[in-house]
Amino acid sequence: MEDAVRARQKKGEYDSISDGDDFAKKLTENFQEVSHDKHLHVNFSAARMPEAPSGPPPADAVAQYHKEMERVNCGFNKVEILSGNVGYLKFDFFADPDVCGPTAVAAMNFLANVDAIIFDLRENGGGDPKMIAFISTYLFDKRTHLNDLWTRKGDSTDQYWTLPYVPGKHLDGKPAFVLTSKDTFSGAEEFTYNLKNLKRATIVGETTGGGAHPVSGHRIDDHFMIGVPFARAINPISKTNWEGTGVDPDVKVPAPDALATAQKLAAEKLSSK
Repeated sequence: MEDAVRARQKKGEYDSISDGDDFAKKLTENFQEVSHDKHLHVNFSAARMPEAPSGPPPADAVAQYHKEMERVNCGFNKVEILSGNVGYLKFDFFADPDVCGPTAVAAMNFLANVDAIIFDLRENGGGDPKMIAFISTYLFDKRTHLNDLWTRKGDSTDQYWTLPYVPGKHLDGKPAFVLTSKDTFSGAEEFTYNLKNLKRATIVGETTGGGAHPVSGHRIDDHFMIGVPFARAINPISKTNWEGTGVDPDVKVPAPDALATAQKLAAEKLSSK
């Protein structure tokens, strides 16, 4: 990646770029042309970026995060019961369950008595693997191995399993559907991939974005930061992941048609019982 960018620099390809956002975007494109890793990205901030703090985040940053999550309802957009007693849950990222667990519990408890459930991840860009495990727990009746994350530094592996306890009823045994699009990415792909490999949900929609590597941010200077992948997902069943390929749906339809298709499938499944 460095060689490619240095060669472009030598040819003067960056000389005419004067806007920080444009430069960050161009560098991201050039890095990804070599790495093919959609998680790798350069960010620009017009305001001066603070030095990365060491140790736990300061109290004001934690308070700010809490406030932000409250304002966006922890990413949970819609929870409703559709015709035929089919639950529908749309959320657009997997937030930290230490902060957003109560919101997830409220959503899942609202759907406690549905006969089937649809998770709409068509606009979900990913997030915290702990929240993935938290929500997944509602779909199983026994402890289930979901995913592993291998970290390059230290050659260590963290396992992710369903939790011993979540508040409210479980929906194990109830048909589950996950709606996907090309914008379904990262942690949302993990949730989808886990359930697909465990044969616990039917995936409906488009092939997902193809990003299985978590990133950590590194400050370059006062205004630029780079997010660099440091680990990779390893599914305990497939022994691989969805990096570069995305997760293929079981039922392939354009993203706008995914909900209607899933409702039809749910109705068929429930009527055949």
